[in-house]
Parts: sequence; structure tokens; C-alpha cells
Amino acid sequence: MRKPYFTAIPAILALFLIAVTGFSSLAQQTEENHPIEQDSAVIGGHVEHEEFNANETIIEHVKDAPVWHFTDHLVMPLPVIVYSEEKGLEVFSSAHFYDEHHNTVEYNGYRLDGKNIVLTSTGENVLNLSITKNVAMLFITAVVLVAVLLSVASSYKKNTGKAPKGLQSFIEPVVIFVRDEIVKPNIGHHHEKYLPYILTLFFFILFGNLLGLLPGSANLTGNIAVTLTLAVLTFFITNFSGNKAYWKHIFWTPGVPTLLRIIILPVEIISVFTKPFALTIRLFVAITAGHIVILSLVCMAFIFHSYVVGIGTSLIVVFINLIELLVAGIQAYVFALFTALYIGMSTAEDEHH
Repeated sequence: MRKPYFTAIPAILALFLIAVTGFSSLAQQTEENHPIEQDSAVIGGHVEHEEFNANETIIEHVKDAPVWHFTDHLVMPLPVIVYSEEKGLEVFSSAHFYDEHHNTVEYNGYRLDGKNIVLTSTGENVLNLSITKNVAMLFITAVVLVAVLLSVASSYKKNTGKAPKGLQSFIEPVVIFVRDEIVKPNIGHHHEKYLPYILTLFFFILFGNLLGLLPGSANLTGNIAVTLTLAVLTFFITNFSGNKAYWKHIFWTPGVPTLLRIIILPVEIISVFTKPFALTIRLFVAITAGHIVILSLVCMAFIFHSYVVGIGTSLIVVFINLIELLVAGIQAYVFALFTALYIGMSTAEDEHH
């Protein structure tokens, strides 16, 4: 009987060849249609060319935007939802903010000012509830996550007492792993109360990381606003769950001299806020750094105009993507682990009593 991993070899080779061919083709198309000297301007009767800007290209792909930019010829406009006292609530397509050359223009009294939408007449910011690229990716991730987990829950009910099948056979071991290896050891006998939240955190970050590796996708979990929101949720749950012993340890550490308690007090208070800060930065940096490395290698094909460079960087990008798959799981694990650890620290003294 064939070993299971042998059956995966053709699929891995196919993905490998597709990636190599795709990046090489992309480099060739850029050389033919968009050479390094992409933009030109006539100054004093001479045509001056603006060289390909790798930094600008990378940042544009990593940061949030009011449109979803897949390629130069495939751009999906997103809904703009703004409110101001002067004009009230208005909804329109973000395509109105760009002309045929992708330059920003004014529309209906509004204009883009970096990430913000402002009134052209006064320059004041408006209440911006627009669906940006990361917001759209957030909805997609949530829909996929809910669909997968509801499907697994339904299969579990139908196959109670039987061996898991299909998607359930993949998700169920992960749930058991999070419960037995992350939540139980760090929180203790109160773990059932916090298990749904930590499972949601783990799968949301995992799905966001994996979907973010797809070509043309958004950098959801590499957005500091997203990671900060997740960390703040953990911060509130941890501190609202804190018992008397937890707060006593922070404000009046037992078992140490009074003078030392006064010195320790500001350190303990600061540590309450550094925990969510560490969660925020760790996930943000790890995911964003991976995207930047991959995009930097892809940009080398555009800079050097060489099939050799295109094939070489494609090979490297394939292996980095494999590493990024590992990082996607590790970062979800680490965020869930530290969340469980912080919650366990805030409730640990109850177990002694």
C-alpha cells in the first residue's frame, strides 16, 4: 500500500511548477508592457523616466486601501460610507476617487487624504465607515470561519460515536489540541468558561494568516488595528476575570518588604499594559515581515528584467511560502497560548483555595 505522503508529491510538484511559471511569466509581462522606466514626464523638451519603485509597490500591497488592487488591469472598487454634518450620510463607490491613470481625484465634495477622506471645502475629516480592503477581507475570513466550523459541528452531531470524516477529521484534532495542550494546562479547572473565546481567537488568526497568503489577498492579520483589537479583547477578559489575589499581587505584592513593594508597584501596573502590547506587536510584525520578504523577492524580477532572476526568486518564494504556512500556525498558537497564560495567571489563586 502506498504511503500517504507519496500521494502528496504530485500536488506539491504541480504547485511548485505553477509558482515558478507564474512568477517568470509575471516578470516577462512586466518587461514587455511595463518596463522599469514605467512613468515618464516631459521636462524641458526631454522625456524623463521614473524608475520602478519597489518600496512604494511593497507598501501599497501591505497597507489598507479603499480599493482591492489585484493587478494593473483588475481593480475592485469598494463601498465608501461617509457621514458629515455638512452633507449627511452618503454611500458611493471608491472608483470615483480615481481616474483612468489611477490618480486620486475629488468626487462630490470629498477627496482622499492618505488613509482619510476629507471634505474638499474645509479639509476636515468625516466619519468614515467605508468597506476597505482589510474590512472586506475581515468579512471573508469571518464567513469562511463560520461556514467551516458550523459544517464541522453539524458533522460531529451526525457522526456521534463514529470516526470523524472529511473536514471534521482535520478540524476536530486541532480543537482537541487547543483544549488539552493550551487551555487546560494554563487555566485549570475553569478552562471551559474561556475555551470558546480562545478557540475563536486561534481559528480566526489561523484562517486570516492562511487566506492572507493567497495571491491578491489582503494583509488582514498584518494590520495593527486588527491585532490591537484582538489584544484588547484579551486584556479586558483577563482583567475582568482577575480575582482578589491577582489584584493584590499587582497593587501590594505579598511576601516582600514594604519599601520593595513601593518600587515594584509601578512595574506591576506597567506589566498589565505591556501584555496586550506584546500580543499586538508580535502578530503584526511576524505576518507583515513575511509579506514584505515575499514581495521584495518578487520585485527583484521587475528590477533586473531577467528570466534567471525571475526563476531564482520564484524558487525562493515557493520555499518561503511553505515557511509562512508554518508561521501562520505558530502565530495562531502563540497568541492563543499567551491569552490562556494571562487568563490563568489572573485566576490561578482560586485553585489554591
